[in-house]
Amino acid sequence: MSPSKEAVVANASNCGRWVGWLRRDWIATMRVAIAGMVGSKSGAIMPDQNASGNTDPKASRPVVDKLDASDLPEAARIFRLAFGSFLGAPDPDMFWADRDIVYGRQCAAHVASFGATLDGKLAGSNFATNWGSVGFFGPLTVRPDLQGRGVARALLGKTIEQFDTWDTRHVGLFTFSDSAKHIALYQKYGFYARFLTAIMSAKAMRQTAAGWLRFSELSEVQRAEALLACADVAETICPGLDLTSEIDATHTQGLGDIVLVEGAHGIAAFAVCHYGPRSEAGADTCYVKFGAVRAGRSAEHDYLRLLDACEALAVAAGMSNLLAGANMARDEAYRHLVARGFRTEMQGVAMHRQNDPGYCRPGAYIIDDWR
Repeated sequence: MSPSKEAVVANASNCGRWVGWLRRDWIATMRVAIAGMVGSKSGAIMPDQNASGNTDPKASRPVVDKLDASDLPEAARIFRLAFGSFLGAPDPDMFWADRDIVYGRQCAAHVASFGATLDGKLAGSNFATNWGSVGFFGPLTVRPDLQGRGVARALLGKTIEQFDTWDTRHVGLFTFSDSAKHIALYQKYGFYARFLTAIMSAKAMRQTAAGWLRFSELSEVQRAEALLACADVAETICPGLDLTSEIDATHTQGLGDIVLVEGAHGIAAFAVCHYGPRSEAGADTCYVKFGAVRAGRSAEHDYLRLLDACEALAVAAGMSNLLAGANMARDEAYRHLVARGFRTEMQGVAMHRQNDPGYCRPGAYIIDDWR
């Protein structure tokens, strides 16, 4: 079951001290160093293929526990270092310093955060996200100098246990589509590579859109009603899918806003959008972390209205770019993004536990990428 709204608010209230990073000049540097790479990706690890071959009886083994607040600075440093090193950034310690993944997820009640230690020092971390009947994990990161020591495997073991405890029916991840090692590692845990997921961007220029609301501008009573409506929209797409805790975390932590598109019978579509240095978006970007349209005859039309509203939100928030993820199994949703001028910045592959397609299927108008 998803955490209660009270649990989310209580947990988020402990997180007011953290601040993100905003280095706009770094974006220009990274665009030169890694053309087209935006966003974050699960699996910035070198899989522990040789971990089982370490027979030294004195070799320490990783210990996995909940990620503590005191571990967050080091966890964030390892996150940047792991991805920056893997992608060949000139200064890995400063890679993706314009966004936050670690603090925001650790503060969220619907996310289980794990840290692995070796000899008492943090070696890596992973995050399991609970969206009701659907879950995903990442980013899984391991300190580069400690890769090959079984850290990734230890984190994966605890992560899978967590999904089993939640009784999550559909579990997936996003990883590097061109890395045979990453895919082979996750296959050992029952995950199968399926369709590509495109991380796509477009310039945000539309200033107005018809029939939409901002969650942040609603009264407390209206927000409670909107949460129920969003849960109802998600239910029409995938039984048990529940984004209410994700919405609460975004709102209470001030990570962005939620777009609500009105229809003839209430909320027809919604999108959880991040922007700002404390969010997962990156500089000058509005990132649609999740968007969904109520299933029905008007779904295609409502999807286009949702894209209009997300673009209008980006402009209102002062962001020049709109970022969205499209799994190519949902071909209608993907093709509409292409038709509107979105271009793929980076591609990964979605891996699903037990090869279950879940909501990644034709006819599902959903925006997400499981990063």
